[in-house]
Formats: sequence, structure tokens, C-alpha cells
Amino acid sequence: MTNTPRKIGFIGLGIMGAPMAGHLIKAGHQLFVTTRGKLRAEIAESGATVCTTAKGVAERADIVFIMVPDTPDVAKVLFGDDGVAAGLSKGKTVVDMSSISPIETKAFAQKINALGCDYLDAPVSGGEVGARAGSLTIMVGGPEAVFERVRPLFELMGKNITLVGANGDGQTCKVANQIIVALNIAAVGEALVFASKAGADPAKVRQALMGGFAASRILEVHGERMIKRTFAPGFRIGLHQKDLSLALAGARALGVALPQTAGAAQLMQACAANGGQDLDHSALVQALELMANHPVAPDPAS
Repeated sequence: MTNTPRKIGFIGLGIMGAPMAGHLIKAGHQLFVTTRGKLRAEIAESGATVCTTAKGVAERADIVFIMVPDTPDVAKVLFGDDGVAAGLSKGKTVVDMSSISPIETKAFAQKINALGCDYLDAPVSGGEVGARAGSLTIMVGGPEAVFERVRPLFELMGKNITLVGANGDGQTCKVANQIIVALNIAAVGEALVFASKAGADPAKVRQALMGGFAASRILEVHGERMIKRTFAPGFRIGLHQKDLSLALAGARALGVALPQTAGAAQLMQACAANGGQDLDHSALVQALELMANHPVAPDPAS
């Protein structure tokens, strides 16, 4: 099925969406796209058909992928003026790969199902690096038959692809993922601030830790960012703040305490309050550095 060209829509061509759509194009599929920002050269030169509205994308494509920042953005893309819902006909499929509210996702799915169409929520993890490498982790919620039909397209964008459960369960899994990632970033940040303040070389400390039980992907990638001061996103603090807000809102609704998640959210808030909302989420370490009055490593420009 992967080798059979399909008519695919892709809405949202930012840091993540553009390379994801690029993999679909390279596989020979016919893409119909729209994005609210400037169209990236890699898409403009790819042969994809650019549409002026989400409705136009939905009218032309059999499967419509959405990759936008937040719950209100998905709601607008789906049900706003000239939105996807207005362009759908029975039998089409909508796949939302954004990271949004699990509760709202269930409502969106019901509305799309009422139009005679299928819906999957399929948020991803892996950041820009994973998007470009086609190695994203994809967490899917929805009917198994629909998942199997779309799986060959997921396999062009990711490696670890799991049907978690019904609609909304993919988003719940993504929220859980973001909790783990945030707490790991905070742990790595605290460890490197401590080591550096104590007078040890943070690069050598990281190297030593990578061979032990503390080793992790966060220590490998984001620990290096903290040491080299390379905080261009990746995945922005502002977006991770949004995901932790979803976690804490869900926790309140469920009567669950998430104290460490709340702490990580406050660290990100401190970064945002100091102008860091558009930095990579590894820059969470800057909040810890402010409290310690000590950077993990000097800025290369200083």
C-alpha cells in the first residue's frame, strides 16, 4: 500500500510538519497542503499542490493530516470557516498529529464520525531531529481498522508506531510522554548545574554518566545542548508549557496529584517569563542556573 500513490492532505508545515510532509512526497504520494506561515522551500519546490484553505485540502485529499500547535488551532482547522469539515465527503479520514487535549480530541472525533468519516489522533515524539529522520514515535488513538489503513503512511514518518487505544488515548499517551520528558530535562539540568557549581567539568560528567544507569536520550541530546548552549528549537518551551498544562488540567479532572510535573511547569514558566518561550525545551536549565547563580557552561559568545 505504501507504494500506491494516494491523495493526501497536510495542514501545518512548521518545524515538524514540513519534514513529515516531505517524507510523504518523497514516497510518491500526491500532496495538497496549506499552512498559516510562510511556505518552506522544501515544500514549495516539491510539487505539492498549495491550497488556500483547509476546506480546499479536504475536498481534494482522501486522507487529511493535521500538525498545528494547540487545541484551539485544531478546532479552527477542523470546524472554522472553510475548515476541513466543510470539505469532507463520506469515507475520508482525518489524522490529527498535533499534541492537544485528549478530552477535546474525543469530541472532535465524534463530530468527524458524524459526517461519515474516520478520525485518528496520532501525536508524535522525537522533535525536529526525528521528523527529519523519519524516526518519530507515533502514539495513535482510534479504530484498529482505520489505523491499519493509515499505518503505511505512518511508517514513512516514524519507527515506533503504536495503536494505544480508542480516540483520545493517543493524546493521553503523548501527555504522559511530555511529563516524562520534562522531568528528565529537569533532572539532567539539576545534575549538570550541581556538577558544574562543584567545579567538575560538566562535559566529562555527562560522558561518565552516559555509561551508567543514569544514561538516557535526554542526557545524550539535551545534556549536550545545555553544555554547548545550543538552544535553538527543536521543541519550544512554549509548546512544552502547553503540554504540561494539559497534564495538570487532566490531573485535576481525574483527582490525581502530579507534584513533579507542576514543578517542571514552574521552571518552564520561569524561562518564559525571562523571554525564553521560543527556546528549545532543554533551555529549562536556565531557570535552574538563575536560582544557582551559576551556568552549566559559559556562553560560547562570551
